[in-house]
Amino acid sequence: MKIEAAAEAEELTGARRAGRVAPALRALRAHQWIKNLLVFVPVLMAHRVLDAPALTAAAFAFLAWCLCASSVYVVNDLLDLDADRRHPHKRRRPLASGALDKKSAAVLVAALLVPGLALAFLLLPPLFGLALLLYLSLSTAYSLFLKRLPIVDVMVLAGLYTLRVLSGGIAAGVAVSPWLLAFSMFLFLSLAFVKRYTELRMTATDGAHGETSRRGYAREDMELLKSFGTSSGYLSVLVLALYVNQSREVNLLYRTPWALWLIGPCLLYWVTRVWLLASRGRMHDDPVVFTVKDPVSYILGAVIAALIVAASV
Repeated sequence: MKIEAAAEAEELTGARRAGRVAPALRALRAHQWIKNLLVFVPVLMAHRVLDAPALTAAAFAFLAWCLCASSVYVVNDLLDLDADRRHPHKRRRPLASGALDKKSAAVLVAALLVPGLALAFLLLPPLFGLALLLYLSLSTAYSLFLKRLPIVDVMVLAGLYTLRVLSGGIAAGVAVSPWLLAFSMFLFLSLAFVKRYTELRMTATDGAHGETSRRGYAREDMELLKSFGTSSGYLSVLVLALYVNQSREVNLLYRTPWALWLIGPCLLYWVTRVWLLASRGRMHDDPVVFTVKDPVSYILGAVIAALIVAASV
């Protein structure tokens, strides 16, 4: 009887642990780690894909970003707990739904942040660690109050994406072109506006006026946000065109740079399609989630990659 009781107790303890592990893993938002692949962009654009030290450094940078970013997501969920419980989608998150308690979430933040920063400062250049600290500071400020400031909020979001690109170059010891930074800023500013536009559209449909005012926008701003967002997306394509036409780097890095011109129509189509779907109410409130699940985005990404290869050989 004692053996059976011990076995049952052990099984119950294992079940409880499993019940805590699953929500903790979901709280990491691993699907968001695709954003951190941006750290590899400077290595790829510099044609250093066969440079083992550069790729290794970028891989460490990717891991450090994933750990620190997930810690930020958990902190954000803790700060936004009440609002998330009223949100049509976010209420299913582990903390908002009650599947993960606050104490476990706090432990999870430390378990992610400590190894992430250790990777950044022990295995990578100090400037990369400072860039990661800047991300943590801006993200925390965003969660606390910056997201309530219209225009500032989307600029911060776009800046955090661009910071990933810049930090990848720092980690790998690769110079990051100002053209690449400008392109990134405009493209990700467009995606940030998509996020806000979609949130406004959802809350307008659900009649949740409090959520729109909490973000600093009103329903009558929707058309203006659409205008800002499409303009930013098209400006990113313009930066690409100017880079191909005027940058000296193009002739140094590519044998047939004319092939790069074909990337422009692909990006124009993608940006226009994203905003068309957003206008029709068919866009996810997170453009990253949409991109990960969108077959057309994968096809266009493959075409763009093929064009870059064709321009290089």
